[in-house]
Amino acid sequence: MTATMDAEKTRAAAWFRTLRDEIVTAFEALEDSHTAGPLSREPAGRFEVTETKRDSADGSDAGGGLMSVMRDGRVFEKVGVNVSTVYGTLGPEAQASMAARKGIPGMADDPRFWASGISLVAHMQNPHVPAIHLNTRMFWTPHAWWFGGGEDLNPCIEYEEDTAHFHDTLKAHLDPHGAEYYPRLKEWADEYFYIPHRKRARGVGGIFLDDHNTGDFEADYALTQDIGRAFLPAYVPLVKKRRLQSFDEADRDAQLVHRGLYAEYNLVYDRGTKFGLATGHNADAVLMSLPPLAKWK
Repeated sequence: MTATMDAEKTRAAAWFRTLRDEIVTAFEALEDSHTAGPLSREPAGRFEVTETKRDSADGSDAGGGLMSVMRDGRVFEKVGVNVSTVYGTLGPEAQASMAARKGIPGMADDPRFWASGISLVAHMQNPHVPAIHLNTRMFWTPHAWWFGGGEDLNPCIEYEEDTAHFHDTLKAHLDPHGAEYYPRLKEWADEYFYIPHRKRARGVGGIFLDDHNTGDFEADYALTQDIGRAFLPAYVPLVKKRRLQSFDEADRDAQLVHRGLYAEYNLVYDRGTKFGLATGHNADAVLMSLPPLAKWK
């Protein structure tokens, strides 16, 4: 099954694009409906969509995707929703990294790869509305395939009820796949989204998995879809609840300092950032996750 999987790869790439379209539509609807309060500026924010291309060493077609970014909206200060499908040959550095982490045999003899996924990061105007991250992806080589990704909530001002809603929604979407998934993926997220040099998490957690291959493609694909489907019901109610809440300069300052944590994590530790830059994908798309403004004490 690993040798071709053409139909499965096509389905996965189409799903990531469908999820992207649903999220972009929902986020622009939030902009349209935000007509009260200090940030009800005109016009409502809209995504700017740019095609991206992956650079290959020999100039051959290596895939690409769509970078969709909204800046300085009513609700979103900066949000990016990217999808990509890239392919080609992994360079020596990427080969060594993938082989060491996933134990893939034969990569030196046949280093072809294919990868598709969606990546989202939202930084908000109102400090009471939490920032958020989502990523789901499928990776293939002639010797293996797997799914990965997750989502985590990053408030600078924490509300226990918001955290509970977020995690309850994730759990509800994972439980049909097995009661063991939510606690295992939550623990994995707590470990993955930790900033060692700060000795703290970057947010209030979520779910995360990588190298996921049970041998049952349909089951693993369905799990990945439900991780994506959990995103809007987990997050949009929090945006609607907090977007009109008043804030002051101290709240804004706390938001900018917290964004510094996010920038540090993504530039130093995030696997997706490292892989995207190492494999020649559009640098602006890879670094879309960085906040528009941040500060350090």
